[in-house]
Amino acid sequence: MMFLSSYENKIDKKGRVSVPAAFRSNLNSMGYNGFVTYPSFNHPALEACSQERVEQLSNTIDSLNPFEEKRDYFATSVLSESENLQFDTEGRVSISEKLLKHAKIKNNVLFVGLGKTFQIWEPKNFEKFKAFARKKAFQNRSNLKWENNQKGEK
Repeated sequence: MMFLSSYENKIDKKGRVSVPAAFRSNLNSMGYNGFVTYPSFNHPALEACSQERVEQLSNTIDSLNPFEEKRDYFATSVLSESENLQFDTEGRVSISEKLLKHAKIKNNVLFVGLGKTFQIWEPKNFEKFKAFARKKAFQNRSNLKWENNQKGEK
């Protein structure tokens, strides 16, 4: 399952936002009635993924030396800040004030598909980042290699 495209929705008066149907469908097909989200390290945005993906991330953190400081840093920054958001009967979630503040979200939310995960942004902040990302992707386009692991496809 892939999270693709971008969808903008408004936060209602009760602090709920409708999750795009395509994203809900992907999560439901994986057996989830919601998703996990946590503050991004790199952007004023929220990272969002399935419970399985967070478990993989937790396993990666657990594989670090238990007495190493960076293990505690990652566990504290990701796992302790994560929130499990469940869909209501209309496919909405309530994002906490703490997470909204990190992402500088006030009224509108932009769900941004990134393949196996997605992010949640304040729309204008994402537009700025997208322009920057496009420029960087163009500069680094030679790093993106196409592996011919498809049957005879190029």
